[in-house]
This record gives sequence, C-alpha cells and structure tokens, in this order.
Amino acid sequence: MRQLNNAIRAVARLMAAVMVIVSLPLGAAQAGMVSTDQVIDSVAVADTRAWVMDFLARDDVRQQMEALGVDGDEAAARAANMTDAEVMQLAGQLEQLPAGQSAAGAVLGLFVVILIILFVTDILGLTSVYPGLK
Repeated sequence: MRQLNNAIRAVARLMAAVMVIVSLPLGAAQAGMVSTDQVIDSVAVADTRAWVMDFLARDDVRQQMEALGVDGDEAAARAANMTDAEVMQLAGQLEQLPAGQSAAGAVLGLFVVILIILFVTDILGLTSVYPGLK
C-alpha cells in the first residue's frame, strides 16, 4: 500500500509540474489580414525560384559552367540560399539574355545567302541577275 501511495504522489507531482508548465503565459498570437498581393508575390517568388533551379540543373548550362570553372552543384546550392529579391533579380537577368540571334540578324543572313547564290549561278551562266559579270 505504501508503494502505491508513493507512486500516486510521484504521478501527482509530475502532473502538477506539467500543468504549471502548460499554463505559463506564452506570446500572444498575432492575426491579421493577408492581402492578395502578398499571396501572389509569395507564389511568384516560389515559381521563379523553381525556374532558376531548373535552369541551373540543365545539362547544357552545367557544361558551360564547368567550362568556365564553376561547379554546378555549388552554384545550385548558392542559388538555393539566395534571398527572394536576389532570385527575382537573377531571373530578370536570365530572361534578358539572348537565346539566339535576333530576327533582323536572321533576315540579313538570309539576304546575304540569297545574294551569294545568285552571284554563283550568274557566274555559271544559269541566271542573268548581274549583267556586268558576263
């Protein structure tokens, strides 16, 4: 019986300590309205961060980084630790980089190729585009 009383007292002391700890005042909860702009900004940053990480994971980008002496895994780790503003700035710079040539360059290149073809066919006597070549 004495052991049972000692066990009950130990459990009672433990429960009293738990109740005191649980009833201690904690910081008050702060609630407020979340604007639509804040939600959209957070989603946009998350999408942009995922786009940057996908861009850095591409094989051609990794090969180019390694050719320049940058470890692809280290670049990805650093990009993962960037702030939201830095991610948005990097994405803006990546989107402004030329992916190829401009349309004016393609049209000019096509024009030069056509002129060369006409010049060669005129020399061979197949056309008479340049009358001074005869």
